[in-house]
Amino acid sequence: MVEIAISLAIIAFALVAIIGVLPLGLDVQKENRQETIINQDVGYFMDAIRNGARGLDDLTNYVFAITNWWTSYDTNVQPNAPWRVVDADYDGYSQFGSRVKSVKPSPFFPITNGFRIIGLLSTPKFRPDLNDGVVYSNYLFAYVFLFGASTTEKVPQSDKSVRALAFSYRMISENVTVPAYETNSAYGKNLQANLNEVRLVFRWPLLPNGTSGNGRQSYRSLVGGQLLKTNDFYQTRQPLYFFEPTTFVTAP
Repeated sequence: MVEIAISLAIIAFALVAIIGVLPLGLDVQKENRQETIINQDVGYFMDAIRNGARGLDDLTNYVFAITNWWTSYDTNVQPNAPWRVVDADYDGYSQFGSRVKSVKPSPFFPITNGFRIIGLLSTPKFRPDLNDGVVYSNYLFAYVFLFGASTTEKVPQSDKSVRALAFSYRMISENVTVPAYETNSAYGKNLQANLNEVRLVFRWPLLPNGTSGNGRQSYRSLVGGQLLKTNDFYQTRQPLYFFEPTTFVTAP
């Protein structure tokens, strides 16, 4: 009996240790799966932005909202003086409508096609507006359903409760001109006019209150070519931006 009791105690001790480690192993497996699928999504978005894609309408099944927190600065100040803040607000875009405060009059601009989604995600982080005489600083991010999610969570799934529980993330998009150290020469000016850095930051999972969890990955890529500013097919005043990697401009 003593030997049996000792054996049961050893088995119980081992089971407690296994049960304690099991949740940790499941969490690691889940995090590794999420990072693997995020790595697949970043390739899709990075290629679309770098190539100025305009026909990826399937993105409307995954990108369900885009927000841009912006601040406008007056640069007409004394030398070495800080820029003066003119205004600050946010623009919001969804598949059903929009709230645009950086453009007047405010356009109705729902993200109903891939042209609008990529055009918004390619917006420069620092955007001068010659008409208003100000510079806009943009903090732009998209809310995205995971491309590699379960088939039960994907479109044509229309159950709101299922879609709300689907894995989603927030993607921060930054398009920054690469600074040239020598701006007095033609080479430096042309380099600055035709070379940009695209930064994509992924934060996951997306929580019900709109914030993101502890998952984080950052990706960067250089893009050579002209950044074209245009409007959408319906000629609203909403500016959209697309890279043309085969077209280069000569800086004045």
